[in-house]
Amino acid sequence: MERLGAEGDGVAVHPESGAALFLPFTLPGERVLATMTHKRGDGWAGIAQVLEPSPARAEAPCPHFTACGGCTVQHLDDGAYVAWKTGLLAASLARAGFGDVPLAPMVRTQPGGRRRMDLALRRVPGGVVVGLHAPRSERVIDIGGCAVLAPALSALIPALRALLRTLATPRREGSAVVNLLDAGPDLLLRTDAEPTMPDRKRLADFAHAHGLSRITVEVGNGKMEPVAVLRPAETSMAGVDVVPPPGGFLQASAEGEAAIVAAVLGGLPEKMPARARIAELYAGSGTLTFALARHGRVSAYEGDAAAIAGLRQAAGRGGLGGKVEGAARDLARQPLTEAGLAPFAVVVLDPPHAGALAQMARLAASAVKRVIYVSCNPVALGRDAAMLRGAGFKLLSATPIDQFLWSARLESVCVFSR
Repeated sequence: MERLGAEGDGVAVHPESGAALFLPFTLPGERVLATMTHKRGDGWAGIAQVLEPSPARAEAPCPHFTACGGCTVQHLDDGAYVAWKTGLLAASLARAGFGDVPLAPMVRTQPGGRRRMDLALRRVPGGVVVGLHAPRSERVIDIGGCAVLAPALSALIPALRALLRTLATPRREGSAVVNLLDAGPDLLLRTDAEPTMPDRKRLADFAHAHGLSRITVEVGNGKMEPVAVLRPAETSMAGVDVVPPPGGFLQASAEGEAAIVAAVLGGLPEKMPARARIAELYAGSGTLTFALARHGRVSAYEGDAAAIAGLRQAAGRGGLGGKVEGAARDLARQPLTEAGLAPFAVVVLDPPHAGALAQMARLAASAVKRVIYVSCNPVALGRDAAMLRGAGFKLLSATPIDQFLWSARLESVCVFSR
């Protein structure tokens, strides 16, 4: 094997055709016996038996590794893992033309630090499978716990499985999204059938027994209904109590959130005018908003109407109504124009996995001098950063933040100026 690819697969070159071979759970330097199973882009993907392991190979800490699709590189020792993850960001920025800026040391979330879980549910004869999908498959792997998750969330998995066996819903399949808030776990149960009255009673009893702050059910029509609210489902963001919507976006770990906020604030211009205005794009429920409000007047834009409503309510309760304004806006379909960006000294954006292609074109053409980009996808970051470079931006700093432990995903904060 020649290298570790961007998705965590070992990559080799076929000795005869020269096609790339992608082999999960293999490492550079290993000699393997490979069987190709399907096309992948211009190359092939397959499975491999390791004949000569790499010195960097480690024993995976989780019994579900390779079967469950949640983690891809638990077999890589720590030093090689850090180098690979940091390299994902370095390679992305180099492709964008920023190859000469040293990266800050990677900030890491430790095992047991993840505070959000998204589980697949599937009813089978005799019970309900609760777990994650197998790699690149619709098959659901039943799991008893997870080394990545906070213990309070991991412990909910067997309890949730036992509960679902007693419910009439889901009939076939669904999902369970749980955010660990300051007020306790917040469960969104997405299902294919309305809960019965006995179901509702059991769900309320489950919330009491396991300390959940709220349980919400969403059936196929998209309508959400709270079935148990024990206390306000609040969590603190920069000292402001926020009630995110059920299943709403939350940074994957508290350590990751703190590192992101610190890197964003560190990227602000040293001298900000007293009445400086900051545009925050893809603001969610306010992860960055209230920290930024200490440094200027923040206009927060977010496409999720429930999230921006929660942000506005939190700003009002926190006495920040004069420093924070929130607007519901789908920035992929309706990006801020050059004129709309003109009043802002700084633009901070934290787009979804696909990046911010439409908005970046407007940013590049605007007169904005400072852009702080929070990314969870090095590939999309590289594409978007190239547009900034073409518009004369320089990269001042880049901070890798590993809050998606043992996966190919990497958070980062990059500060651009012109």
